[in-house]
Amino acid sequence: MELAWNSFFIVLLSFSCWGLDWESDRNFMSAAGPLTNDLLYNLSGSLGNKTSNFAAEDKSIYVCQQPVPAFLLEYFSSVRASEITHYKVFLPWAQLLPAGSSKNPDSKTVQCYRRLLETLKAAQLQPLVVLHHQTLPASTVQRSEVFTHLFADYATFAFHSFGDLVEIWFTFSDLEEVIKELPHQESRSSHLQTLTDAHRKAYEIYHEKYASQGGKLSVVLRAEAISEILLQPSTSSLAKGAVDFLSLDVSYECQSEASLPQKLSKLQTIEPKVNIFIFNLRFQDCPSTRKNSALLFNIRQAINENQNLTIGFDLNTFLSCSPSSKKSGPRSRSHGRRPAAQQDLGGARSAYRRAWGAFANQSRAQRDAFLQDAFPEGFLWGASTGAFSVEGGWAEDGRGPSVWDGAGRGGAATPEVASDSYHKAAWDVALLRGLGAQVYKFSISWSRVLPGGGRAPSPRGVAYYGRLVAALLAAGLQPVAALSHWDLPRALQRLGGWRDPRVADAFLRYAAFCFATFGDRVKLWVTFHEPWVTSYAGYGSGQHPPGISDPGVASFEVAHLILKTHARVWHHYNSYYRPQQQGRVGIVLNSDWAEPLSPERPEDVRASELYLHFMLGWFAHPIFVDGDYPPALKARIQQVNQQCPSPVAQLPEFTEAEKQLLKGSADFLGLSHYTSRLISKTQQDSCIPSYDAIGGFTQHVDPAWPQTSSPWIYVVPWGIRRLLKFVSLEYTRGKVPIYLAGNGMPIGETEDLFEDSLRVDYFNKYINEVLKAIKEDLVDVRAYIARSLIDGFEGPSGYSQRFGLHHVNFNDSSKPRTPRKSAYFFTSIIEKNGFLPKVVKSLPPPRTADFPTKIRAFPFPSDVPSKAKVVWEKFSNQPKFERDLFYHGTFRDDFLWGVSSSAYQIEGAWDADGKGPSIWDNFTHTPGNNVKDNSTGDIACDSYNQLDADLNMLRALKVKAYRFSLSWSRIFPTGRNSSINRYGVDYYNRLINGLVASNISPMVTLFHWDLPQALQDIGGWENPSLIELFNSYADFCFQTFGDRVKFWMTFNEPTYQAWLGYGSGDFPPKVKDPGWAPYRIGHAIIKAHAKVYHTYDEKYRQEQKGVISLSLSTHWAEPKSPELPRDVEAADRTLQFSLGWFAHPIFRNGDYPDAMKWKVGNRSELQHLATSRLPSFTEEEKSYIRATADVFCLNTYSSRIVQHKTPRLNPPSYEEDQETTEEEDSSWPSTAVNRAAPWGTRRLLNWIKEEYGDIPIYITENGVGLGNPKVDDTDRIFYHKTYINEALKAYRLDGVDLRGYSAWSLMDNFEWLNGYTVKFGLYHVDFNNRNRPRTARASARYYTEVITNNGMPLPKEDEFLYGHFPEGFIWSAATAAYQVEGAWRADGKGLSIWDTFSHTPLKIGNDDNGDVACDSYHKIAEDVVALQNLGVSHYRFSVSWSRVLPDGTNKHVNEAGLNYYVRLIDALLAANIKPQVTIYHWDLPQALQDVGGWENETIVQRFKEYADVLFQRLGDKVKFWITLNEPFVIATQGYGYGTAAPGISFRPGTAPYVVGHNLIKAHAEAWHLYNDVYRASQGGVISITISSDWAEPRDPSNQQDVEAARRYVQFMGGWFAHPIFKNGDYNEVMKTRIRDRSLAAGLTKSRLPEFTESEKRRINGTYDFFGFNHYTTILAYNLDYASWISSFDADRGVASITDRSWPDSGSFWLKITPFGFRKILNWLKEEYNNPPIYVTENGVSQRGERDLNDTLRIYYLRSYINEALKAVQDKVDLRGYTVWTLMDNFEWATGFAEKFGLHFVNYTDPSLPRIPKASAKFYASIVRCNGFPDPAAGSHPCLQPEDAEATASPMREEEVQFLGLTLGATEAQTALYVLFSLAILGVCCVAFLSYKYCKHSKQGKTQAGQQELSTISAF
Repeated sequence: MELAWNSFFIVLLSFSCWGLDWESDRNFMSAAGPLTNDLLYNLSGSLGNKTSNFAAEDKSIYVCQQPVPAFLLEYFSSVRASEITHYKVFLPWAQLLPAGSSKNPDSKTVQCYRRLLETLKAAQLQPLVVLHHQTLPASTVQRSEVFTHLFADYATFAFHSFGDLVEIWFTFSDLEEVIKELPHQESRSSHLQTLTDAHRKAYEIYHEKYASQGGKLSVVLRAEAISEILLQPSTSSLAKGAVDFLSLDVSYECQSEASLPQKLSKLQTIEPKVNIFIFNLRFQDCPSTRKNSALLFNIRQAINENQNLTIGFDLNTFLSCSPSSKKSGPRSRSHGRRPAAQQDLGGARSAYRRAWGAFANQSRAQRDAFLQDAFPEGFLWGASTGAFSVEGGWAEDGRGPSVWDGAGRGGAATPEVASDSYHKAAWDVALLRGLGAQVYKFSISWSRVLPGGGRAPSPRGVAYYGRLVAALLAAGLQPVAALSHWDLPRALQRLGGWRDPRVADAFLRYAAFCFATFGDRVKLWVTFHEPWVTSYAGYGSGQHPPGISDPGVASFEVAHLILKTHARVWHHYNSYYRPQQQGRVGIVLNSDWAEPLSPERPEDVRASELYLHFMLGWFAHPIFVDGDYPPALKARIQQVNQQCPSPVAQLPEFTEAEKQLLKGSADFLGLSHYTSRLISKTQQDSCIPSYDAIGGFTQHVDPAWPQTSSPWIYVVPWGIRRLLKFVSLEYTRGKVPIYLAGNGMPIGETEDLFEDSLRVDYFNKYINEVLKAIKEDLVDVRAYIARSLIDGFEGPSGYSQRFGLHHVNFNDSSKPRTPRKSAYFFTSIIEKNGFLPKVVKSLPPPRTADFPTKIRAFPFPSDVPSKAKVVWEKFSNQPKFERDLFYHGTFRDDFLWGVSSSAYQIEGAWDADGKGPSIWDNFTHTPGNNVKDNSTGDIACDSYNQLDADLNMLRALKVKAYRFSLSWSRIFPTGRNSSINRYGVDYYNRLINGLVASNISPMVTLFHWDLPQALQDIGGWENPSLIELFNSYADFCFQTFGDRVKFWMTFNEPTYQAWLGYGSGDFPPKVKDPGWAPYRIGHAIIKAHAKVYHTYDEKYRQEQKGVISLSLSTHWAEPKSPELPRDVEAADRTLQFSLGWFAHPIFRNGDYPDAMKWKVGNRSELQHLATSRLPSFTEEEKSYIRATADVFCLNTYSSRIVQHKTPRLNPPSYEEDQETTEEEDSSWPSTAVNRAAPWGTRRLLNWIKEEYGDIPIYITENGVGLGNPKVDDTDRIFYHKTYINEALKAYRLDGVDLRGYSAWSLMDNFEWLNGYTVKFGLYHVDFNNRNRPRTARASARYYTEVITNNGMPLPKEDEFLYGHFPEGFIWSAATAAYQVEGAWRADGKGLSIWDTFSHTPLKIGNDDNGDVACDSYHKIAEDVVALQNLGVSHYRFSVSWSRVLPDGTNKHVNEAGLNYYVRLIDALLAANIKPQVTIYHWDLPQALQDVGGWENETIVQRFKEYADVLFQRLGDKVKFWITLNEPFVIATQGYGYGTAAPGISFRPGTAPYVVGHNLIKAHAEAWHLYNDVYRASQGGVISITISSDWAEPRDPSNQQDVEAARRYVQFMGGWFAHPIFKNGDYNEVMKTRIRDRSLAAGLTKSRLPEFTESEKRRINGTYDFFGFNHYTTILAYNLDYASWISSFDADRGVASITDRSWPDSGSFWLKITPFGFRKILNWLKEEYNNPPIYVTENGVSQRGERDLNDTLRIYYLRSYINEALKAVQDKVDLRGYTVWTLMDNFEWATGFAEKFGLHFVNYTDPSLPRIPKASAKFYASIVRCNGFPDPAAGSHPCLQPEDAEATASPMREEEVQFLGLTLGATEAQTALYVLFSLAILGVCCVAFLSYKYCKHSKQGKTQAGQQELSTISAF
């Protein structure tokens, strides 16, 4: 065996001058050096340097002197060519620091060595730097301990000065030589110990502060000294522990081969096994190097004998194998062995051969060496997507289909929804913000902007890209827009696609449109993204759409046309847009790198070059070289065609003009690269057309290359560098910049979807190779864009390959995005701009500026109850409508938006890196702790190890501040400053630095409940020493972090800490002493807070300029009976016991509130205690405590209804001391913890202002806990929306000095006793996944929107519009027969289904009925007067079918009943009011219901006959007919739910559709009857009234919700409108859904009846106008029902909710949503071709109206009618508006409880008078003005009110008692108004005087609100 190894090394060494190859490990070090003076002499002579200063025989080490010899770069390059990777450099301590101190370095020497090191790096040699070799500085003090200090100082200086250029350091190269320089009076062992200490100190300094990625440090030891060093514990660290590898100085005696193993045998004793580097290798008694053939084998054998690993050798000896080598100077690579393929090239080599040749001889170590450097300043980082891959919304908003929309049918994946980016632009921009990216490359969908590829743009498609671009720019991101990313409009493909020149013309028009529309903002354009894919995969292999497989002809035709189209577009931009827009236009080309399979075979090299010409040169050569295809490509095609009997490929030719057009038609070259290929010449040419056969090459991969989930992507990082080199030489040539526009790799669905370590490694290596190309090959690369931002649709592979930095859950309709590990890694690269250590940014100016230097605390105690009771007086009697009305406005410009967390709840790592246990650690690990699921915070969100993830979320949210707490036991494990944990300190430093770098202000809480257990063991907060210990901890934090932290909070929620920890014992430390301990703990906390405040104020404030406070918490307390003083006092006492406990001493007078002292003191005395259980402060303590906070920090979540109670005296308890009882209102929205009562926030903020003065307030916690973990957290959005809005009211309307708001919490976390069952996070955390992935919830997006808007400004579209309706606009009011007429059995009227229904038990609220109703049958005159009050021109009423035809048939006409309508119509016409008659308003004759009602098809004929009677008898006077009112309600409520007459509910899946079918046919027959028989003579119009809510998607960013909203409207309004107004048939949504569900349930046909073709024709167009009833809007979302459920709701598949910020009405289903009115009117316009529309009902209900001042209804009418005016402005053909209703009446199933009327009907008065409400007068003014006159134009005559008349029976006038007088109702009303006016005047006077009095005490002005609430009041 020995002989064999000797033979091997003889061969190896014989070639050593041609280059040594140590490729077994990428980190293997082959070392040479150092420079000596005689070497430099020889080098300078050989290079002709006549003035060399170097001595010929001087063997000493060269000491650097300026200038560094110019020939060194060439010499070092030749050394590198000999496969040397590292070079030794010995630093001269004495020359660098002549005075021995780093304070006075020799700058010239420092610069000289930097230049020397840079020269080494330029030659691709890594320096091995020795700190000290010989000659100490002359001034070195000769004491050992001082030597250690001085050497540490020198080492620090060296690391700082050269560390960016050096990765491997050695402290000493020869210990024995250094020992000789030390004082002789000390022993050798003492000297060795000194050097050991010096080395260890340097090692610690390096690794604490300077070690870069891969940085190492060692010391050189003589091999023979190993035994001695290992035997001494004091010095053993030189060989292990304080070295990163072992470095040896080896002497080899050739005559004694056994000597080396003996010397190194001691290596076997080192544990763990170490890496060995042979620093010096010297030979003794060796005749020649050729006799040293077994040398390396012996060394390796000796070292590796016990599994140690050799990582490098000193190969200096082998560099000069012959005497001639010294004389020849630096050797050329041409002397070395070259691949055969390179040897035959001769002459000028091609760009490929030059690029490939530059790397062909690299060793693996050289090839894979990692470059620690940064990218050039201004380098762009980004991510990319493609429209068809991520947008979805394939048929949304008029988008036309693309070629991809037809792909994947028949079960395969499709891009119809994809990642739903069409609805999630804000989400995607947030992801980019989180990444820290600077550019976003996306593509524009041609068919979305110009559907069908034509000329007419889609406004909504254009708006989408406009919003996306605007959002990118607002986030500081540069958009890179690709015009074409494979998704040609399908309409253009039908023309022939990219083979037809007409498509090129269309593309030019499309591009011009995009330039004109977006070019003012988009400055980087890509014409085509990877056109090779379109040509090859779309038209060659047919793998992509359009699926054409014609590689020899079609693919070349397509490429040809695309190239010419690109050039035309570039020139068009250049001529028409560049001068103004100053943008750049390029193209993105994709290419693999092609490496020869056998480098020694010239044919494989040529094939590799040809591969690149076919892939890249096909497109790049015409554009970037000469306007034509590569000659090699043309020659190859010509060759293959000549070899075959018929042409295999047809390459079109460019004309000379086309070549000129093409050449230079790009401002940059975008390059996509993913992998490499090994290429060989094809073994046998084929005449079968294929890509490889035409090219004459065969593709291979190295089986050693790592494979990805994609079959075509292998991980070959070095290929990208070679490709960039080739591109630079062949195409760009330094003149055109390169943008890397696509690079990445996929993972599979079966892999870990979040821990994508393979992709991290991919990016790390590929990006580093790009860096090498820039730094070492001087390639001009300007940007790196990762593929892809998110997972998406990946063509033929569907969704199985995940390229995204962010995971998309395609199984969730929300398509949530979750960052992967690779996203965080990519961010780290962006932050460092490469691979150097991150530089910490300096802190921006603090956001908390402009504070008063000292709060002006009141010196006197609060009253009992406090003066803040004015808050209850002001707010408690507000009507609900006014209380909850949404307010629009913004906060102050410097408002601090933040988000909160706390250490124990998120950090985890409970015992990592030296952290001490806290009381919560101890508590959660103790059985019986009552934490749900026995959860702990051991891991929690793992924030300690996921700092990058947390920073990513914060950047994405756009918060300005992050409130977090420090873990006391992580910083001081024992709670004392004697135990500082540097790892914990480092974590918080990294967190704070990351926040500062992201322009996020840290808000730091010192203590958030997690006391170190070590301090609890000595009594915790009951031990007085805790005050000083807390101060010591705080002092350390101020000192360590205060340069960057400007906002401090000492304690979080001390009330809970004291009560739950020491009172109830629910929290640690589980002390149950409710009557005493909470007060003692609170007392200690207040004093501890004051102590810390003064420490900051006296020691740090002047320099750090921060603020300090504490976070206090409370619910709002609302008195149960605000009119009862003792309940008001109880509510005030609740606040004093919770908030005032700590706020009163700090913000008022240094002492507890009197309410607290009084109650606790009195109860203590009643309990026979000698003193109060509440401790007292001394006067000195009060003075010390008072005013110890700069701002007021408030945590609040909910409210309580409070009333007084007298509790038991014993046992004593803090809770009982308050003498109150608390409850929540069951009507408040429930959450997992508290019910939501947002209005309490405004009141609480006002209370604080009144109680503690006008102090700056920060809400530091506010949020909601939900049990549902889903990302669709609409309830959380509603919570934050309403709570923030109440805070906004407090700021803008009440003048509260609110400065900031922090949402709780950033992410789901450990919620104390609730464990992980309650979710407060804006981000969802998956606690079942070890990676703890964080996913943004919908609430995160909403909160970002609020931050972006700095509040809730009024949207432009919601601004009030002044103006008038068109001339001739109809104003009307409406009623319905059964609701108002009464007289249910009078004059021969027959029974109706509503007579029957209302007399059926449990059907009508309060057992009401319509027997009398408003008695309109007898009160025609009163009703006409009421109409005259309104000034309307029309009156819509319905005819009672059973009053005219008692049995429903025309066998008997009831003349008395018919006469009523004649009289009514005559009275109307006499009053100049035109009738609008509804033929049927739900009250079917019972006789017809008895034979099936609307389910019986005979009803169609019966209805026609009934209509005929009305037309015949009333048609001469009635010119406006409505056949049916709200057929949707008839069908669903009457025959589906059974909540309306006839109350049928047992056929919900069929009966509604049958009824609807007959209703439509009945309408059509009545219309045709009028049209055919009566229209000519009577001249009226006839149509139908259809009702519909508007539906908004619950989550507008969710495609399923969007579709659900659309489906809701189609099933409600479209059900009846589509057949009548569109095509005679039901809409496709209904037909498809009902048919599919019917078949799925096992039926043979749809449950929805079908119209015959003749019926369709008869139904279609049966309208003269669109009668439309509308009241409200809902939020819709998808709800899938089981297939066996047969019902209308199941078919529709929609669930609905309402926004909590929408005002309520008197009806549960009716929320006030004016915006929906405009939207649905526009929908009718778009859907039904803008028919004439009459709004035939619109109004609002109230319950329990107490007076006639119906403010809510005025608000409703004003806002809804204004939206109708806007619809008119939108060109909606709106002809009239009808208010519902004229007067309060019978509201169907709710009886008389819900009142819609503009007139109040007094049902307690037998005369049923109609008394006008305020809304009647308001509506009358709108009618008079025909709209809303602009007040800016002055007073309009129409605004002068006319007196409205109350209607009453002429028989008697009601008399009332008023102030002791008996007055008529009218007189009393007048007197009441007078009295009310006087009261108002008095209040105004008082208010004015109060204002004058208070004006001077106010600090700032309260800005005017931005919302005009109504004409009545601004709430």
